Amino acid sequence: DHPLVQHKLTLMRDKGTSTSEFRRLLHEITQLLAYEITRELPLTQTSIDTPMETMDSPILAGKKLALVSILRAGNGMLDGVLDLVPSARVGFVGLYRDEETLLPVQYYFKAPKELGDRMVIAVDPMLATGNSSAAAIDLLKEAGATNIRFLCLLAAPEGVARMKDAHPDVPIVTASLDRELNEKGYIMPGLGDAGDRMFGTK
Repeated sequence: DHPLVQHKLTLMRDKGTSTSEFRRLLHEITQLLAYEITRELPLTQTSIDTPMETMDSPILAGKKLALVSILRAGNGMLDGVLDLVPSARVGFVGLYRDEETLLPVQYYFKAPKELGDRMVIAVDPMLATGNSSAAAIDLLKEAGATNIRFLCLLAAPEGVARMKDAHPDVPIVTASLDRELNEKGYIMPGLGDAGDRMFGTK
């Protein structure tokens, strides 16, 4: 409900928003959402010297964070998180939605090593039917991930329900929970196809 997130999301929803502006807004919103989704990163203490004195101060603990983009639209969110956590490891899950069955079809998977020792954030702008997102989380768990978060721009109630049914242990952070899916599996009122709007394709 952050005012900046809602303002930028309104601009993204507008069909008159250009590809370059859409991309820039997605980057900015992702940074704001990343602040929320990284809230529970583990910390430890380290000793440092300030210009005034020596002190114990908090620093991130454990293995580097892993970001996993659900291709192709997830790539539009990667840089926003990487700007905040540049040391994060990055993986990719290639899935596309069969337009007739609305079921996911896998074509690529590459993940960082030692996922079981990392917080993993999967990113995809749209949580629509939830089928692709749930399938991506399945793959991450098969690769050893146990501490997973899902970051998206928009979610439909149907997609949230599907994810909660398949992966109740995976928190979802989104800018907006929209009304419903239409008969073609698109989020309503939504913003159209995020990948097409981001990359200028049809």
